[in-house]
Amino acid sequence: MARLDHLDRRGERSMDVKGMIAAERRELADLLDGLPAERWSAPTLCAGWRVREVAAHMSMGFRYPFPRIAAELVRARGSLNRMTDRLARRDAAAFSPAEIAGFLRDNAHHPWTPPVGGSVAALGHDVVHGLDITVPLGLDRRVPKDRLRVLLEAVTPRGARFFGADLAGVRLCAEDLDWSFGDGAPLYGDAQDLLLVAFGRRLPEGRLRGERSDRFVAA
Repeated sequence: MARLDHLDRRGERSMDVKGMIAAERRELADLLDGLPAERWSAPTLCAGWRVREVAAHMSMGFRYPFPRIAAELVRARGSLNRMTDRLARRDAAAFSPAEIAGFLRDNAHHPWTPPVGGSVAALGHDVVHGLDITVPLGLDRRVPKDRLRVLLEAVTPRGARFFGADLAGVRLCAEDLDWSFGDGAPLYGDAQDLLLVAFGRRLPEGRLRGERSDRFVAA
């Protein structure tokens, strides 16, 4: 009986996360629809990508079946970064802002997930890329705390290293949630900003506090 209860709880959590993903995509689609045309060419936290490249990349999993992705990966000589960069730039040029926003809205319940991490990783993909757009634009979008808790609970040293985050000697301490991660000098900030740090992003000056904060600030 305990085994069945455990499975039931896992199923409920999975359904909760899927609902969060759908809500996140719809909210980001509404936000993108409201951006003036010139802001689609603004830089983001993803180096070398404008808003239109990040937004186009977010819908890549909906529009490309696995055989096409495999073929594109071969063409990129096995480099995932090279493949995603090529597709993002091509799709950003091929589709209008309204079409790109529509891909997110129309696929709010699409079951796509990254190769590793399941639905939590899919939620992280949407939340982090949404912040990649809103933070440098100066938009005060607050990710709901239930979504942040799911993602912060999933932060691991291995995952941080995968995204290029150097968290050695640093303890991430959220000021708006009861959450911390790591050991060392405290790095204080809002939970969503610390999530970006764990995903290897460098933030605008003034968003983080602590003696090691300069390490995570954009040049």
